[in-house]
Amino acid sequence: MSHRHFILHKPYGYLSQFIYELKRKKKLLGELHNFPEGTMAIGRLDEDSEGLLLLTTDGLISEIIRSKKVDKEYYVQVDGVITQEAIDILKEGVEIGFDGGKYKTKKCEARLIAEIPDFGPRGKKIRDERHGPTSWAAVTVNEGKFRQVRKMTAAVGFPTLRLVRVRIGNVHLNDLKAGEVLEVEDFNINVKNQTI
Repeated sequence: MSHRHFILHKPYGYLSQFIYELKRKKKLLGELHNFPEGTMAIGRLDEDSEGLLLLTTDGLISEIIRSKKVDKEYYVQVDGVITQEAIDILKEGVEIGFDGGKYKTKKCEARLIAEIPDFGPRGKKIRDERHGPTSWAAVTVNEGKFRQVRKMTAAVGFPTLRLVRVRIGNVHLNDLKAGEVLEVEDFNINVKNQTI
């Protein structure tokens, strides 16, 4: 059986799943495209997060991409003008709450972003400019604790207002617009001397 693979720009307000058992109505991935049966999201972006989401019918590929061998890069709009000092602290790892306890994140890559990325407007307005300045940073991690990047920026005093995943391994969001889906032959992700 040949598997199918998709690259999606997940819009704000959608769950990274196809079925939602609870009574409240939620927007699900199946509303964006006619995906084949058995399609699964590789990892997740929470409802408030946007950006690159890979989908596949191949569970083995999903497991490899979700592993710590593959970097995930996020562009983060934060409350306030983030400092180089805060970026340096992020790089070294910060303590966040996780599973009822404390967890120190692993070292990561982080940098300031001078130019405002052009992702288009978000589905829900972030806030009014009267509430003070915002700024953007890039954070690259290879672990994926629940709401990790949001907790990391809050830990250094700059809460996340908008989170957009722009890269998984060597797959980039590029110019894909929110809600757009691209079917690909494979993901061509390099994982320790193999390409999947």
